[in-house]
Amino acid sequence: MTDEATIARERIDRLQSMAREAVREGRDDRAREYVRRARRIAERHRLRLPRAFERSICRSCDTFLVPGRNARVRTQSGHVVVTCECGSHARYPYD
Repeated sequence: MTDEATIARERIDRLQSMAREAVREGRDDRAREYVRRARRIAERHRLRLPRAFERSICRSCDTFLVPGRNARVRTQSGHVVVTCECGSHARYPYD
């Protein structure tokens, strides 16, 4: 990995922790901006977001998802369904 990619990965990790902290404090708009910035950095450097981060954000509205607060998590046969409050669904296999 190049130095630029390493720096980008570190920034994405930092933005993930900042988004999680902002949601804890009730600052959802700030968390959404952190998520958008992290996605933009990943696109610019052609990197994938970490799996844990990718599965904790809504692809439609860029909200950092917190189960029970702004997301509903259900299990179905062989996969997990996460529903954001905006109405979008994401399905993931059991890990």
